[in-house]
Amino acid sequence: MSRKEFDASRMRRMKRVAARHGLTILTSDKIKTLGQPGGHAIREDESFRIVYGDVPKPFSASLDDIEAYLERLEDESS
Repeated sequence: MSRKEFDASRMRRMKRVAARHGLTILTSDKIKTLGQPGGHAIREDESFRIVYGDVPKPFSASLDDIEAYLERLEDESS
């Protein structure tokens, strides 16, 4: 497995892409401390509104979901 496939590396890359679009990736630390995988959400920096990952419940998006969402944004902007 290469370094770029580790979750931390993926998250750093996704945060850079999100920042280009004025977005921030949020991670639920509370879920991690309970022994369950932490979920994610995307917040718009200008309005602090959650734009992805809050339906059906807060922090419901996985890393794969976030990555797919950001890839769609990148495709739309190019």
